[in-house]
Amino acid sequence: MNRPAVPRQFLLFLIAGGTAAAINFGSRILFSQYMHYVPAIVLAYCLGMITAFTLNKLFVFEHAGNRLHHQILWFVLINLAAVVQTILISLLFARYVFPWSGIDFHNETLAHGIGVAVPVVTSYVGHKYLSFAKAKDSPVR
Repeated sequence: MNRPAVPRQFLLFLIAGGTAAAINFGSRILFSQYMHYVPAIVLAYCLGMITAFTLNKLFVFEHAGNRLHHQILWFVLINLAAVVQTILISLLFARYVFPWSGIDFHNETLAHGIGVAVPVVTSYVGHKYLSFAKAKDSPVR
């Protein structure tokens, strides 16, 4: 039997993350109507994380065998690591790789895009094996 090029679970993870990002982005615009910019960003980020956690728990990693408080703790820790990864990769490309290679066109925007993309894979692996770890006796998907 042929295996799909991209596993279904990973595609669902991308959809959940994209949905959470859209909620984060859109809610920041709404919150900015009622509060200052930075608090709106923080509140929107929290709403995005809650959305991501909920969608991943319900639709992506529904066979998690670990306890809810472990899921939440690992989810937050992995997302904090992803933010650090995003910053480091973005800075590496914007400040070193692009100038060294002669790229001088929207360096920060391109670097940020790369920085956002890299943690997608590491976050998926972290959430699959830590945040939403399967019970030892659950059926393999």
